Amino acid sequence: MKTSLIWSLLFPVVAALASPLVANVSLSAEETGTLKMRFVYGGDPPTPEDVVPNKDVQVCGQHDLVDESLLVDSGNKGIKNVIVYVYTGRGGSDLPEIEPKDEVHVLANKNCRFEPRVIVAQTGDTLRITNPDPIGHNANLNFFRNDAQNLMIPVGQQKDVKLEEAEPTAIPVDCNIHPWMRAYVVVLEHPFADVSGDDGSITIEGLPAGEELTFRVYHETGRIDEVSIDGKEESWRRSRFDLDIKPGMNDLGDVIVPPAAFE
Repeated sequence: MKTSLIWSLLFPVVAALASPLVANVSLSAEETGTLKMRFVYGGDPPTPEDVVPNKDVQVCGQHDLVDESLLVDSGNKGIKNVIVYVYTGRGGSDLPEIEPKDEVHVLANKNCRFEPRVIVAQTGDTLRITNPDPIGHNANLNFFRNDAQNLMIPVGQQKDVKLEEAEPTAIPVDCNIHPWMRAYVVVLEHPFADVSGDDGSITIEGLPAGEELTFRVYHETGRIDEVSIDGKEESWRRSRFDLDIKPGMNDLGDVIVPPAAFE
């Protein structure tokens, strides 16, 4: 009875002391931010040129192939395949070591083109190159830090490539049999990256809040360093920009890129 009485008197005090601790743990777990932005072409959207196959014409000629190096939506002017990621190279951001996710990313030789055009992976992930086409393909990966690969992918088969090291830039993947085919693989030590879709939008979640982070912007055909945001001209030196990440949504809105960036 005495023990019960003592506990009944102490419980409100213990609970009151514990509540702030619980609240602080929950708050710290939620201290992340999301970066959102949309890349918009600052002129009349270009029309991609048709690709006329000169190899395996009976198969590849059945598909409406175009030059995919610069894809701009004709309606909303969104720029597709712009890559944005936290830059951790020299002069960039310091991030805590992040455990690998061991994910598998599929790059398909499909309809005589690579699908998708851009893959973003983390160290420890696997690149799986498949070939659902009725003809043979190859994948020439010109890595800097991982072992360079030039793989034959027979019909209906696949090859796995382990991505052990982060790469300093987007790595081109070419099919030497069909020279119009190209894709890119980005290998980072962290997951904080995204590739713009058809409308030009990117979203990067889980960013550490309360820190200024350096982001790098990459597009295969241009150098995105002179942009306009909310009517204000900005210069992104070396295609990088710094942003103080606040908890919750960090929406930069539309980023207007002049056509000269892609010339």
